[in-house]
Amino acid sequence: MNYSRLIAGTMTWGLWGKQFQKSEMIDLIQHCIEQQITTFDHADIYGGYTTEADFGNAFKDSSIKRDEISLISKCGIQHLGGNRINTVKHYNYSKAYIIWSVEESLRHLKTDYLDLLLLHRPSPLMQPDDIAEAISELKFKGLIRDFGVSNFSPSQVELLRKSTDVSVNQIEFSLTHHSAMHNGWLDHMITNAITPMAWSPLGHTFKEDTEQTRRIHKQLGELLEKYDATEDQLLLAWILKHPAQIHPVIGTTNKKRIVNASKALAINLELEDWFKILVASQGHKVP
Repeated sequence: MNYSRLIAGTMTWGLWGKQFQKSEMIDLIQHCIEQQITTFDHADIYGGYTTEADFGNAFKDSSIKRDEISLISKCGIQHLGGNRINTVKHYNYSKAYIIWSVEESLRHLKTDYLDLLLLHRPSPLMQPDDIAEAISELKFKGLIRDFGVSNFSPSQVELLRKSTDVSVNQIEFSLTHHSAMHNGWLDHMITNAITPMAWSPLGHTFKEDTEQTRRIHKQLGELLEKYDATEDQLLLAWILKHPAQIHPVIGTTNKKRIVNASKALAINLELEDWFKILVASQGHKVP
């Protein structure tokens, strides 16, 4: 499947964030598309199981054609509250639940199919054969086009790959959270042609004031003029240079920041600059 290199994360578009009205959501979808960000990342739980429906209502009333965008959703997390009767937060990956959840997402998003379905987080009780049967049925019916996972380790991915193809793994990855480069996660994805997607790609750089983030800001500041870039653009360019071809999922709803993010695609960090940024994050030279 072809996904835009930058992906629009919708977690804060609804009740868990900006609470956009329909017209505002249509405007933001169109703005993303204008910046060549045509893939939209959802999860059934966003907004307490309400944001998909908000997005779907906006999409339905827009002039946007279905084949102009790609839609991702995730299932499996059972939250407390909302429209679910649960006594504890847990994960459900039974065949029946996965199929039901996809059908609900399609109904909410006002679409006939998902371009990609992800299992949101691994469950210690997941049965690979049950999951494979659900995915096979969903693909056969044309309800999903591709299947992947989110936050799965290589061994957990391999557990599923015994029974079904896994094409995407969406993980946390950023300059301040880059363990996937060292623990084999990204190596595993490259080896098995699994597309990495990265949530929270800016990490803690702008959220925390620590020795690490101060080092990062100092180093980025020394490169701004050279690349005619902003700090957030350099952080994305640092991710984009990795040979795994990572797709950052950007969570901003600010139009200017979305434009800035799209411009990061044109930045090709020089080799030593990439390592300078890494060293700033680590606080020590590479081994």
